[in-house]
Amino acid sequence: MAIKVHGSVFSPAVLRVFACLNEKDLESEYVEINMRAGEHKKESFLALNPFGQVPGFEDGDLKLFESRAINQYIAQAYADKGNQQLTFVQDAKKMGPVYVWMEVEAQKFDPPSSKLVFELSVKPLLGMNTDDAVVAEHEGKLGEILDVYEARLGQSKYLAGDCFTLADLNHLPAINYLMGTTARKVFDARPHVSAWCADILARPAWAKVLALQKQHPS
Repeated sequence: MAIKVHGSVFSPAVLRVFACLNEKDLESEYVEINMRAGEHKKESFLALNPFGQVPGFEDGDLKLFESRAINQYIAQAYADKGNQQLTFVQDAKKMGPVYVWMEVEAQKFDPPSSKLVFELSVKPLLGMNTDDAVVAEHEGKLGEILDVYEARLGQSKYLAGDCFTLADLNHLPAINYLMGTTARKVFDARPHVSAWCADILARPAWAKVLALQKQHPS
């Protein structure tokens, strides 16, 4: 049975999963969920994700939710497919930095970046006013985090070492959105971070994600 991803291609979490699927050269079916109509809160979707948040994911009879967990599953279940640098290997020392920076993305980077995406990208689409004070606060918080990234990326090409991993991939949706906003300056002010962003955003797998997004503009 085909892999199915249920959600909206404007959701960073959904885009994160498609980025991983594309890196692994996996075919999948996109099942659009109209969030404005509340389809993510209906019983049929809650059977996939009881928290009523996208994405919902199916691989045969397996149902998963939470985008980062889904990506770990994809990397392991399809270890021999596509980009094998995403595969979790048995070498604990090699995987240690990957685990660390995956946690950093989820626990440190995501909170301020998600707030900025909402204020600078989502609110304008919904006809809502951006709160400049909230933007300034979270740009400051993000800047402090990116100072740590700047030091790290001065030592290695990617966050977990010299290879692109899920630790980098999981950042892609938020970075892509913020690069089209005034928050871009927070990234551009740090040369190693800026170069890293340009590198990961130029990956062919991410270009396919953006193409899918353009195919579903509503």
